[in-house]
Amino acid sequence: MVLVACNDQSPTISKQPAEPAARDVDSPLTDRHFKGMVLIPAGDFVMGSHKTDNTGKQQEYGLINPLYLDEHPQQTLNLDAYYIDVYEVTNAQYKVFVQQTKHKEPFGWTQNGYNLTKPRLEATDLDTLRWISAEYFKLDIDASKMSRAQILNAMQQQHSIQGLLPVTMVTWQDAAAYCQWAGKRLPTEQEWEKAARGPNGLEYPWGDQWDPNITNTGDNTDWPGGITPVGHYSNNNSYYGVYDMSGNAWEWVASWYQPYTGSTLERKAFGETNKVLRGGGGGVGHYALSLFFRGAARSYAPPSTASDDIGFRCAKTP
Repeated sequence: MVLVACNDQSPTISKQPAEPAARDVDSPLTDRHFKGMVLIPAGDFVMGSHKTDNTGKQQEYGLINPLYLDEHPQQTLNLDAYYIDVYEVTNAQYKVFVQQTKHKEPFGWTQNGYNLTKPRLEATDLDTLRWISAEYFKLDIDASKMSRAQILNAMQQQHSIQGLLPVTMVTWQDAAAYCQWAGKRLPTEQEWEKAARGPNGLEYPWGDQWDPNITNTGDNTDWPGGITPVGHYSNNNSYYGVYDMSGNAWEWVASWYQPYTGSTLERKAFGETNKVLRGGGGGVGHYALSLFFRGAARSYAPPSTASDDIGFRCAKTP
């Protein structure tokens, strides 16, 4: 869980949500799509907010930092065009990276069986398979009454589901290394926010009204750990058609946690010590407040942090 999420969050101007841009992630390369990415066009966008905590939310919820202040001042910025991943990087995608580069695998994989390859499982004796199915895969089955083939099939099905989840338990350095390997890079904080809020600064990716049924706040008990497969919430997509930019997993971005230009806010966490996290995570538990899932909300953590609700997506310069 990202405890440092208990800091500032921000609002945005109330604008009418526009229809998401047309997209087909599996279509051939077009002007708007690049291998699972969407093109965010050049131009102005609203970043940050002028929101203030007028109702005492900081005291009510026992938050460490005053809310919203690190989002000030709200401003209009201009960015060149760039691509951004439509979905968060998945376990399956990251696994290819790990296998090809011998990069260290996320610790969570060693606890849930995702690090075990099919050949390794097929070479394992039946008694050990039964033990692994219970201790690591946590399969809701009575393996003692199942054949070897049945257990292996159940494990493979579990791997298929796990592969669709956003990869988590990765540090900022891990995320940057993956994006570089993929011929991409981490998005800047500005790029992330434009992709999430559109040009007019929507409060949430889908519009200005909070709806906990649109995104994964961690309350969906169907998914252990509070994380769902990418794109599971079909309405949780932004003006540009980017999914899961609110909820599911916090996302590393390239930027250091710094005050915005024109801000007079002073904070010990500012500087080249913490990297910015965006999007709000499904693992925030009792901290699942709407303010954490806003498009302008900022959080941060040391780049060496690895948490079960922190993932990432990549960007690319055309």
